[in-house]
Amino acid sequence: MSDFSGRPGAALISGGTGAIGAAIVRTLAARGSDVAFTYRSNQAAADELVAQIKESGQRALALKLDLTDEAASAKVVDDVAETFGGIHTVVYASGPFVPMVHLSKISPSQYRDQINADAVAFYNLVHPALVKLRATQGSIVAVTTAATTRFPVRDGLSSGAKGAVEAVVRGLAAEEGRFGIRANSVGPGMLTDGMGGELITTGELDEAALAVTMRNIPLRRFGDSGDIAEAVAFLASDRAKFITGQKLDVDGGYTV
Repeated sequence: MSDFSGRPGAALISGGTGAIGAAIVRTLAARGSDVAFTYRSNQAAADELVAQIKESGQRALALKLDLTDEAASAKVVDDVAETFGGIHTVVYASGPFVPMVHLSKISPSQYRDQINADAVAFYNLVHPALVKLRATQGSIVAVTTAATTRFPVRDGLSSGAKGAVEAVVRGLAAEEGRFGIRANSVGPGMLTDGMGGELITTGELDEAALAVTMRNIPLRRFGDSGDIAEAVAFLASDRAKFITGQKLDVDGGYTV
């Protein structure tokens, strides 16, 4: 498929060195898009991903960025638009690792920090991009969580912030549609990589918890970052040109 080969400019993906972010970068490039992505600290992974994309024939740019820095985020958006002649898609696929903790054990300061690191970070990226997306009648896709549809116990720190992101996505869809901008969310369920993989590796989800999780998924298996990238690519493409303000949970049926 070449969904993006005719689009002006590039796709900008935040969190490009994470499992989900990297899968999205590769998928959009494979569908014909030049890509720019941000990363927080893993320069080696960023350089390797840029090399992979360039070998495939697309242009790629990696930019180190702390998304909680409003001015730096705006500059990255401007730099990407100038380098590639515009931005046709913004994908928010970043966010810090979030431990599984009961809400009663999360202090207000911890909750505030999470909102800043996720919901405010999303806004820092998407707000300066709006004028660029209006010019290309582009698309916004935010990677959130299936937990905002069906709440799993101990996931409030993550789903609280992601719920705020989803609310803003719906607002952008309502307000920016007149300029041709579409905005949607993708809600990952339990994955074998990304944050789900980290929860398994750290032991926060032990065998008993994983068994319960599996029983709650009608397909009786976990997904992976490639499943999320496919959903993002679809929503960002013209195949979804009449879809906006929606959330697509990619969760094996967990939210049924």
